[in-house]
Amino acid sequence: MGTDQLRRDVLSRILYGGRAPLLVAFGSCGLSLGVGTPLGWISGYAGGRLDRLLSLTMDAIYAFPSLVLAIAIVAVLGPGPVNMVAAIAFVYVPTYFRVARSRVLVLVQQEFVEAARAVGASPARILLRHVAPNTVGAILTVPPFNVADAILTEAALAFLGFGLPPPTPDWGFDIQNGQKFLQSGHWWLITFPGAAIVLVSFGFGLLGEGLQEWMESRPRRPHPPGGEAPASNPNPEGR
Repeated sequence: MGTDQLRRDVLSRILYGGRAPLLVAFGSCGLSLGVGTPLGWISGYAGGRLDRLLSLTMDAIYAFPSLVLAIAIVAVLGPGPVNMVAAIAFVYVPTYFRVARSRVLVLVQQEFVEAARAVGASPARILLRHVAPNTVGAILTVPPFNVADAILTEAALAFLGFGLPPPTPDWGFDIQNGQKFLQSGHWWLITFPGAAIVLVSFGFGLLGEGLQEWMESRPRRPHPPGGEAPASNPNPEGR
């Protein structure tokens, strides 16, 4: 892959430079998952004014373009990987909120939830014991897509100068630094970091597609955790 203007090996910088995008992507995905999912559970189960308030708040965040909102937040907080994680996580919270809430709204109408209420189970126990575990399958299909998009967002932020300080390798920063030498014929300075971003994002996108297809092929008959689904009678006529 050649060397850059300072005779530094491009391949080594690409391999080491992938650390920051992946850490930021996984960190922001985990943070948004940990915040958006419980809010979606509570909003969908509680309903009423709390549900309307949280839904309007998430819709307001979701209305902004994710990249523009992330740039605005990092511009206020300042550059650095921690601030990038916070900014990107804030952008993705409504995604997990919507998925968790929509699934809870379906599950609270199921018979096993009504049975739990009939035996006197508290709302917190019903939500955490019976409803929330049955939303995990739908929620797990979201993180691979978020990681793929977060890598692109981190590269854009690093390209704009909000990432790690130079000379620390970073795919977005290397593209920003290499474009100054593009007219002199040094095409590889931006080609290979850009290819790394595309390939890694594409790989996580494929992972998300495969996981989504696998989850959709599974039976969707919810039942309370810890209990087994009722088995069918092998001898329906009683013989």
